[in-house]
Amino acid sequence: MVHDGIYYALGMVLVAAPLWWLAAPLWALVPLLFAMFFLWFFRDPERAIPAEPGLIVSPADGKVTEVAAIQFNGSPSTRVSIFLSVFDVHVNRSPIHGVVRDVVYKPGKFRNAMDSASADDNEQSVVTMEGQDMTLVFKQIAGLLARRIVCTPKPGDTLARGQRVGMIKFGSRTDVIFPAAATVSVKVGDHVKGGASVLAQYVTPQTMTITPARKSTEAMP
Repeated sequence: MVHDGIYYALGMVLVAAPLWWLAAPLWALVPLLFAMFFLWFFRDPERAIPAEPGLIVSPADGKVTEVAAIQFNGSPSTRVSIFLSVFDVHVNRSPIHGVVRDVVYKPGKFRNAMDSASADDNEQSVVTMEGQDMTLVFKQIAGLLARRIVCTPKPGDTLARGQRVGMIKFGSRTDVIFPAAATVSVKVGDHVKGGASVLAQYVTPQTMTITPARKSTEAMP
């Protein structure tokens, strides 16, 4: 579990305690229900990370809302967008094994994350990675309810495929942008799991010699 869940839950218990003693147990029910919700929402399950060469895994749990051919920095690319509802695990994971080249925080709006305009207009954290013989970008995008993005990697960090990299609190969206030559494995409407579900595979003679993935065991702070 992400530690934030414990802090939120304890806060609700502290609210419930005086209501229980000074008013009535029924009044304490609402904050106690919120406490249970926070413990559930901030769950952080272990995932088996696939190890085949060139795989791009999902950075988040959720529903695939877009698979689009785009031009990104002048190069043909594919963008896969994933919507996270409040019922999904919100811990985010690295899509590939590689080195973080850039991390940019962009302030913005809080549009509905299902809206395609949110990819550019909403508050977001943009991480650029190099690895597995490609340059890949993934975005953590805030939504209507999401008001805090946690992004732990720093430029120069080396990340394993499936490694925990942060979270977006209370409903959000992630985008993954990778070379158009990659073979996409998902379609709109698919439900994916962070670190475990394969979005695409980009195999070159170089990546055939790389086996970077491992089972992720580190926990979110």
